[in-house]
Amino acid sequence: MNRFAPYVFLRDLASRWDVLAFIVVIGLIAFLGEASRGLFAPLSQLEVTPLSLDPIHLPEYAARTTFRMLAALAVSLVFTLTYATWAAKSERAGKLLVPILDILQSVPILGFISVTVVFFMSLAPGRVLGAEFAAIFAIFTSQAWNMAFSFYQSLRTIPTELIEAAESFRLSPWMRFWQLEVPFGMPALIWNMMMSMSGGWFFVVASESISVGHTTVALPGVGSYIALAIEQKNLKAIGWAIATMLIVILLYDQLLFRPLVAWVDRFRVEQEPGVRVPDSWALTMMRRSRLIKAATVAFHTAVMLTSRAVKRTDKPLVDAAPAPRRSLDLLWVSLVVAAVVLGLWHIVAVLIKNTPLREALEVCGLATFTMLRVFILIALASLIWVPIGVWVGMRPRAAQIVQPIAQFMAAFPANLLFPIAVYGIVAWKLNPDIYLSPLMILGTQWYILFNVIAGASAIPAEMRYAAANFRVTGLLWWRKVALPAILPFYVTGAITASGGSWNAAIVAELASWGDAHVRARGLGSYIAEATTAGDFHRIVLGIGTMSLFVVVINRLFWRPLYYFAERKYRLT
Repeated sequence: MNRFAPYVFLRDLASRWDVLAFIVVIGLIAFLGEASRGLFAPLSQLEVTPLSLDPIHLPEYAARTTFRMLAALAVSLVFTLTYATWAAKSERAGKLLVPILDILQSVPILGFISVTVVFFMSLAPGRVLGAEFAAIFAIFTSQAWNMAFSFYQSLRTIPTELIEAAESFRLSPWMRFWQLEVPFGMPALIWNMMMSMSGGWFFVVASESISVGHTTVALPGVGSYIALAIEQKNLKAIGWAIATMLIVILLYDQLLFRPLVAWVDRFRVEQEPGVRVPDSWALTMMRRSRLIKAATVAFHTAVMLTSRAVKRTDKPLVDAAPAPRRSLDLLWVSLVVAAVVLGLWHIVAVLIKNTPLREALEVCGLATFTMLRVFILIALASLIWVPIGVWVGMRPRAAQIVQPIAQFMAAFPANLLFPIAVYGIVAWKLNPDIYLSPLMILGTQWYILFNVIAGASAIPAEMRYAAANFRVTGLLWWRKVALPAILPFYVTGAITASGGSWNAAIVAELASWGDAHVRARGLGSYIAEATTAGDFHRIVLGIGTMSLFVVVINRLFWRPLYYFAERKYRLT
């Protein structure tokens, strides 16, 4: 042992966890470098090296797709921390920003692609980078809105005692943001990041295989690989795509989300005794690695240094002069009125002026068909997943097994089931209006399951013991204990599933398998056909109608139901 004494300094320099962390970090850097290769290549390069269904190319395609999704997730996180904080902190801005966010999440993903693809292509003319921007933005629109809403709700519901504690410690606004607000909102934000990542997979086909009028771009990736396999009726290639997706989802679950879930458990306000604490080998590696610990210390030091630039003031805001505040209010109202007038002018000039009454009524009728499908599918999915979610949520061990499986199923693109649906409809001459409808709910029903599991797991232990002591069982237990306790969570999941189903209608109501095309009557197929034809007027008309229907349904049905559930059945 003594002859190894001169090399003891190596053990102090880097432990085995440092070596493992170094390998993982270098591997991620190499992965990102490989995925970003060719970003600045000419757009014509995509035609020189067209997509191939050879499975040997799938690792490269998977790297490119994962890079886009992680880039979109990073942009979504920055958007969430800025936009949601601004809306929550400023009462004046929140009155406008929250409705805008509500409208943005009602706009279909394909609508964003149709309107913005030319803009992003012009940022890097003739380069692949412009198409990459368009694809990343399309994935961003499928991730950002529910993350922003989640963080906004967290900021609005911080307990008063925590706010008073921050005031007593005299934290500056910057330190309060990082020491109180971000940790408090982090558990819900991480959960919604997982759901957003899974939801992004559903639209990855549309984002990587862009086709708007005469503009057609197929970026190398799993989504465009799936689109090509569907076009060529290659079932074997679809099987390879499914296997690749499974591997990618397992990798980022182990390296990204599982460590985050285990890490944010420390920030939960209410900790129920006896519940198993989530763990992660990757988090253990990060905590025991000196290299990552040094990076963490550097981040905390940067926060402390920047917080000194934001001086705390002890003067109450009410002492401010009223004249400047009135001037700001007047300026803000003027800007809002100008934006509304400009928007109304464009609506009148682009839509109302050029839209015959017959066409407007036809589009409203198609939207009604889609609305009925969404309501029926949400009701059927609720009948299935609410009992299962309650059973799983009240059994923590079962939840740890079911949640990763459900996460993979949520990430599973419904496009891969189009061959089965189209083949069955054509072979047995089935009604597409009925048998294409389940494709709308396949990727969004999991929001109901996840939220019901979260609601059931949040039922206090004393409530369960009281129900057991009073022998409340059977249907009475469901009416008096389970359903009231999970209702706020269920409504949240149903709202998200409903909005996702409207988005999925664009993909599901117009399915194809090779040369066979099957169409269901609805607003989704109307927008999809207008996008393929490059008819900008019909695209805007369809998107505007869908957004109007979703916003009206949310305001007249889902929001009142949510406020009722929160007010009457809130546990805390």
